[in-house]
Amino acid sequence: MRNLPCRHGRTWRMRSLLRSFGVVAAVALGVALVAALITLVFAPRPVGSGWPEPGAPPEPLPRWAPPVAPPVAAATPTGPGVAGLVDLEWLGAASDATGIPARALAAYAGAAIVKAAAMPECRLSWATLAGIGAIESDHARHGGSRLDETGTAVPPIFGVALDGDGVALIPDSDGGEIDGDPDGDRAVGPMQLIPQTWRNWHVDGNGDGIEDPQNIDDAVVAASNYLCRASTAFDTEEGWRTGVISYNSATDYVGRVARAAIRYGDAVA
Repeated sequence: MRNLPCRHGRTWRMRSLLRSFGVVAAVALGVALVAALITLVFAPRPVGSGWPEPGAPPEPLPRWAPPVAPPVAAATPTGPGVAGLVDLEWLGAASDATGIPARALAAYAGAAIVKAAAMPECRLSWATLAGIGAIESDHARHGGSRLDETGTAVPPIFGVALDGDGVALIPDSDGGEIDGDPDGDRAVGPMQLIPQTWRNWHVDGNGDGIEDPQNIDDAVVAASNYLCRASTAFDTEEGWRTGVISYNSATDYVGRVARAAIRYGDAVA
């Protein structure tokens, strides 16, 4: 081998380098594939999206959310407003099971308890209210907001201008008093109520003497009042769809709310 021409030595070294490069490239590719798989499995999913198998076609959206077991009412109120009507043990377990923040869940469950007593024929469930809250504002977490100790969204939540550009056209009705926009209406608060709806159904849901659409208790009770006027049979498919469509008629809105509501109800069953 020592008598081989130099060019053969260069060729041998080149082949050796190419083999080494191939090994390194294969290892790098393997690491990249593993990282991509980890990202796919553990990446957060959007609200209501479910967990489809990788590469599987999206599951069709459900048409409605059947009734679920009612929340457990507290033997005696644990605080003012609708949130104090919910049994704390049920609230903690349901919050853990669904991933809904306890403060928001207390509003959904408390409003359902109130509606079951005042309008039993409506049969509006806490899971449906939670499904709407999930789609409308991610339970008051949209845009980095959070609920403070009183249940009020901080910072306040405002939707896009309803100016007809890809959304409904709703001219200004409040001079910016409720939605902060004097030029056109915007949906406000955790339940994304437009100013006209809030004026019709405004209520003090947390018992602090103030009616505020940015407060989760006030907003959810107002939403439940609106929904139970739109439909009084949320335990049927037709009644459920009629009520939810009245809240938002976007093409896939009903299905997205239904999917979230079903998931929440199944988690607590």
